[in-house]
Amino acid sequence: MAHVYTWIWRHLPGGTASRALQSLLLALIVGALLLFVVFPWVEPMLPFTDVTVDQ
Repeated sequence: MAHVYTWIWRHLPGGTASRALQSLLLALIVGALLLFVVFPWVEPMLPFTDVTVDQ
C-alpha cells in the first residue's frame, strides 16, 4: 500500500510544501467523495437496519 502513496508523491508537481498541500487537498476530496457519494449509495444495501430481537 505504501507504493501507492510513493507513486502519488512522485507524480505531484512542485516542492515539498506544495506536494504536502496537494496531498492534503487530494485526501479531502477523496474523503468528501466517499462521504457524500459512495456511502449514501451503499448504505441501503447494508444490513444495519435489519435488527431482530428475540424474547
